[in-house]
Amino acid sequence: MKKELTRQQYLGLYYNMRLNRAVEDMMVKLFRQNKIVGGLYSSLGQEAISIGTAYALEKKDWLAPMIRNIGALLVKGVPPRDIFMQHMAKYDSPTKGKDGTSHFGDLDNLHIVSPISMLGDLIPVMTGIAMAGRYLGQKIVAMTWIGDGGSSTGVFHEGLNFAATQKAPFVLILENNLWAYSTPVRKQVPLENLADRAKAYGIDSYIVDGNDVVAVYSTAKEAVERARAGEGPILIEAKTFRRMGHAQHDPAEYVPKEMRAYWEARDPITVYEKVLAGEKLLDAKSKKEIEEKIDTLLAAEREFAENSPMPPAELAETGVYCTGDDCHKIRAKWERPIAEVTPPRSSVKAVWTVAGFGSGKGSGGVNAPIHFGDMQPAEHTVANGAKSANGGKPAAKMAAKMTPKKVKAAAASASRKARR
Repeated sequence: MKKELTRQQYLGLYYNMRLNRAVEDMMVKLFRQNKIVGGLYSSLGQEAISIGTAYALEKKDWLAPMIRNIGALLVKGVPPRDIFMQHMAKYDSPTKGKDGTSHFGDLDNLHIVSPISMLGDLIPVMTGIAMAGRYLGQKIVAMTWIGDGGSSTGVFHEGLNFAATQKAPFVLILENNLWAYSTPVRKQVPLENLADRAKAYGIDSYIVDGNDVVAVYSTAKEAVERARAGEGPILIEAKTFRRMGHAQHDPAEYVPKEMRAYWEARDPITVYEKVLAGEKLLDAKSKKEIEEKIDTLLAAEREFAENSPMPPAELAETGVYCTGDDCHKIRAKWERPIAEVTPPRSSVKAVWTVAGFGSGKGSGGVNAPIHFGDMQPAEHTVANGAKSANGGKPAAKMAAKMTPKKVKAAAASASRKARR
């Protein structure tokens, strides 16, 4: 089901893809100038996935990006300066200079959960957020991403199964970019479509061209709407290609040149420009205006980031542990009466009974073991006066002479005999 977009939406997708690439190009320059202190991970050729999927979310929805999903942060409203400063470990960065990559979030305003380096762990985390939103009556959807390599981790399967059993309003984007570091997918998974992994957990999945931003958006929008409507989690496999190495230190010489050339000819921005031009939505003049707008924005954002000071040394000992309200004041936002999910007060004991079971006091002064009415009781739990496996003596008389300690020892002995 293809979603028709407005002119503003078509151009919004284009602007954000161009901004995504320009931000990363700027960081490559900063990296080569030795101004970035941590690792730098490129999403070159994958911009359509981050932009198209995040564009399908509403403001109230939650997302948790991976390190290559900078585009999703931009769509959500993170300013480029925060991304620059974060990688430069500056004092004005979201983490005050305590992290050199994109491990930051915004729980209170933008509803962004920080990336987790252990790939796959975001799946159960975002499932929990989706469940919490449902509990609070917020009608939100949670989204995160995983790569083809990450889909082979144990927590990917545990988390997806958890989301499926809870029917959580959760959308998982599986970026099949053909390489898990230097391992090709064909040597990792005996499947043509990684979306087939959803079948094991009884949930629906989609497959989409990850270099077609409109197709990505339309597919994600449908999945988000279905999840919000209570249909449970949905997995989307976006087929694409990682055109750069794992990080700046990796030249990716393991990738065949023909494969790289094939995908470079299918650059998502170039492909989309042709679509917009064909629909009379983008011409040379409007394209230049967008480029100038982005250049002006990033020049100012870079200047702000470079002028931000490095963190003071004494900051290192603070904020290691959250200490409560002086750390943050985030509270649950109820969208329905709390009474709806609060157990009723009652003076009646929470006891489950079955007709015919009976009740009574055991020899140790506690409730006696209960057996089904159509089954014979075990010998060591025979009724008052019956013969038992203790030499033919009445069970009640035996019990009367036994202390609780002896009762426990006798029970243990009977259990050992039963195992034999």
